[in-house]
Amino acid sequence: MDGVPGLSFNGIAPGETFVYRFAVNQSGTYWYHSHSRFQEQTGLYGPIVIEPRTAGSAIGADAGADAGGMRPVTAAHEHVILLSDWTDEDPERIYRTLKLQSDAFNFGKPTAADFWRDARERGFAEAHASRRMWSRMRMSPTDLLDVSGHAYTYLMNGLPPQGNWTGIFVPGEKVRLRIINGSSMSIFDLRIPGLELSVVAADGQDVEPVTVDELRIAAAEVYDVVVEPKAASAYTVFAQALDRSGFARGTLAPRSGMRGAVPPLEARAHLTATDMGMSAAMSDMSAKDMAGLPHYGPTVDSVAMQTASRLDDPGVGLRNNGRRVLTYADLHTLGGPIDTRPPGREIELHLTGHMARYVWSFNGQKFSESQPLLFKLGERLRITLVNDSMMIHPIHLHGMWSELETADGRFLARKHTVMVQPGQRLSYLVTADALGSWAYHCHLLYHMEAGMFREVRVERA
Repeated sequence: MDGVPGLSFNGIAPGETFVYRFAVNQSGTYWYHSHSRFQEQTGLYGPIVIEPRTAGSAIGADAGADAGGMRPVTAAHEHVILLSDWTDEDPERIYRTLKLQSDAFNFGKPTAADFWRDARERGFAEAHASRRMWSRMRMSPTDLLDVSGHAYTYLMNGLPPQGNWTGIFVPGEKVRLRIINGSSMSIFDLRIPGLELSVVAADGQDVEPVTVDELRIAAAEVYDVVVEPKAASAYTVFAQALDRSGFARGTLAPRSGMRGAVPPLEARAHLTATDMGMSAAMSDMSAKDMAGLPHYGPTVDSVAMQTASRLDDPGVGLRNNGRRVLTYADLHTLGGPIDTRPPGREIELHLTGHMARYVWSFNGQKFSESQPLLFKLGERLRITLVNDSMMIHPIHLHGMWSELETADGRFLARKHTVMVQPGQRLSYLVTADALGSWAYHCHLLYHMEAGMFREVRVERA
């Protein structure tokens, strides 16, 4: 039972009461939020934790051990960590600002000093070619997040960094952290210095445990991790924004009032030609050459020419940082796919946009110009997403699971939100098992409102 006004119901008018009635078909960590304009940005969201029906049963299936004999990891204690971005500005004003000047919140644009530093490190010719490429595209290599810490305060469970949210643990005992990115426009890189993170679930579904030092969590994604602090010390839960313009922060400690050291924000990374789906040769193409490339029209300003699955790529700002970083290639949902049938057909969707005009779309068509995607009840489909833009897009399909696969078609993980990097091409399988109209969109709120939204209509065959 879905809550998207205009698709699944008419919305809830002031003073009205609406009762949602639905079967609880899976356990695990989830969250809810309003789908009316910018209400999510103003705080209408929260976590949902669904316990397994029986002790020891698998999240997502309410069953025992999976076919491989593995069981979900248990922990003595647990805490929900809800990350979000708060602004004192009217979200409508932020949206208008982005439409007028899409880089208004980007205070990290390359300077002359940056150019000469790059020239010293990489050589004048390479630095000049890179600067010329970005200038020709009228883009900035630091356009990582549309809304930055200059407009946002990053929150952890509703508290700003100085508020020091604290989760209590007993030294030597395992703690499960249910990490939810409930932000409107932010992507976080999270780590707990001094502790390893054992990732045990993704988007509410149990995975084979994988140990990392850090993970990137896009808007709407959810990860459950288990940590085991040995010392009676304070450990900082540090979640820095992708563009390094700010951070959310809390503490794990054996008692309240303790504070751990807070790491400094790292340097802002720059996008490269590879991130843009371009080779070094393409970056030196003339404007005349570029005009011959495929395009969608006046509302698309870039097309990735060399895409790759890159499922094992941690992404811009996290590559070769000396820490073990989670990638999608590390995720393996317990029990395998829900549906073992091969896909009967494939739908390819390009993630497109125009930064200067702040228009976002699928296949060059914003929602107001599009027709519904039609699924037949019971069919198995492959959806392939190609990110032609320079930004990360967390793509969320309501009502049905997205079963991520490798480039050669092997099942990886079951998710409800899939983060697609710039220049990336990835696929997942969907079983159309829910009748009705469903939202399909980028979970960056202002991208969705600017057009990166489609209706998926599941009809009887």
